[in-house]
Amino acid sequence: MKIYIVGSVGSGKTTLARKVARKLQIAHFETDNFVWTHQPTGDIRNEPEVRDYLLLEAINRDAWVIEGVHIDWTDAGLEESDQIIFLDIPFRKRTWRIVLRFIRQLLKIEKANYQPTFTIFRRMFKWNIYFENEMKPVFLVKFNKYEKKVHTLRTDKEVEGWLNQLERG
Repeated sequence: MKIYIVGSVGSGKTTLARKVARKLQIAHFETDNFVWTHQPTGDIRNEPEVRDYLLLEAINRDAWVIEGVHIDWTDAGLEESDQIIFLDIPFRKRTWRIVLRFIRQLLKIEKANYQPTFTIFRRMFKWNIYFENEMKPVFLVKFNKYEKKVHTLRTDKEVEGWLNQLERG
C-alpha cells in the first residue's frame, strides 16, 4: 500500500500518517524532511537534487505513507501512490489546531522537527491563510489528474471512516 497524504498546516497530516504507518506497519515519510536537513543550529534547505533523490528513495519502497503540503515537485510520489488523501479540514479548525500544537510543543507534550518559537507560530497562521487562498485551488486542479485515487476528507468523522475502511482492506 502506498498512501500520499496532503493538506495544510494543522490539517492532521502527520497524525494520520503516523496512525496509517502503525496500522499497516509501513514506512512514514514527511516531505519537509526531503526539503530540509535538521541541525541543532538550524534547518538547512536541501538542494533540489538531494530533495528529489530522497523522494525517489522513499517511493521506490514496496509500501509507504508520505505526508506533506508539497505537490509542486512530488509528482512521482502522487503517480506511485495507490491513494491520495486530501485533508481539506476547515480553516478555523486548522487555526485552532495550530494553537493547540504550539502549546503542546512548549509544554514538551508533543515533539517538533523544529524549535517552537513565536516566529514559527506566527508563520503557521500565514501558511494557513496562504494555503487556503493560493495553494488549495492549485491542489484541486492538480488532483483532477488523479481523481480515481483522491479521497477528500473534511471532518474528523470522515478521517476515522477512511481509517476504518483501510483496516478492513
